[in-house]
Amino acid sequence: MKRYSFILLFSVLISCGSYHSINSFYNVHKNDANVTAFRVPHFMFSLLKGSQEGDMNSFLNNVSDIRFIQLNPKSAAESIAISNQINGLVSNRFVEIYRKNEDAKRTLISVRENRDVVKEIIIYKNGKNHNSVFYLSGNFNPVKVRRYVKNGRFDKLSNSVLQQFHFNPAEAPKN
Repeated sequence: MKRYSFILLFSVLISCGSYHSINSFYNVHKNDANVTAFRVPHFMFSLLKGSQEGDMNSFLNNVSDIRFIQLNPKSAAESIAISNQINGLVSNRFVEIYRKNEDAKRTLISVRENRDVVKEIIIYKNGKNHNSVFYLSGNFNPVKVRRYVKNGRFDKLSNSVLQQFHFNPAEAPKN
């Protein structure tokens, strides 16, 4: 009986668990309806570096993974569920460095550190009809990361990546 109770408890915990990595979140949602998702292949990094100005090129030299996913939930409940999944993802191993809540919009930038190096950056935005996640992995200087957040450089970078893939978030399907 104890064995069955343990198996039941274990399966319940696994099914209710949060997303432990951006990889699991991305893989779960990339096939959802009305989703735009891409992972930048390494050969495209050189194109991105050529399209950036100034020290952003050196910043991109340290990137090992770039992903983007835009979800278009059909209801407020779906949007809240996605937001809760992101909160669960970043609350475990990430440090929130920027948050802006205004009306129905929210922007959240979180980083995962390893000593004096930023290893991962998650930029989450949600609005009335969409949720998007822009993810960077690599070895980043925390001073540069903070400066880029303060100056809105990650918005410019994410827009540049989207343009390289000929995707305009404003043209996403409307619900």
